[in-house]
Amino acid sequence: MDVQPVVDVDPFDLPEWLGTAQVVWRADGGLRGGHRVAGRLTAEGEEDVVCDLLAVDEAYPVPVTDDAARLRAHQAWRHEQVLLVQYADRLTLAVPGTRFDAGLVLDALGRLAKAVGASPDRWATLLRIGEEKSRRSR
Repeated sequence: MDVQPVVDVDPFDLPEWLGTAQVVWRADGGLRGGHRVAGRLTAEGEEDVVCDLLAVDEAYPVPVTDDAARLRAHQAWRHEQVLLVQYADRLTLAVPGTRFDAGLVLDALGRLAKAVGASPDRWATLLRIGEEKSRRSR
């Protein structure tokens, strides 16, 4: 199986309202579902922006990204930024690690808020704590 390619996204190409509105990132699935959490950025009166979270260090049964993408994600994180990419045709935050917890989600989204020129105080997060049905049945 081939590694899923990633394409860098410039935060300035995102909708302007992300920097000016009260924004909520809503998880579509639970944090316990694995290395990728589907979600969306929402604001009153605006069209949702799909925005997933990807833990780039997950490598079983295959790596989720190539070495270059993992390196860029780690470099951005080290500089208190987050790597914004297109992954599987969806806007995605590439974050070091293999899984997500609430603290890591908040940190990643706070970094995105800063990248689009917003105060993290204007952003909120709605998390789901469940997991995918296929994982629960194992």
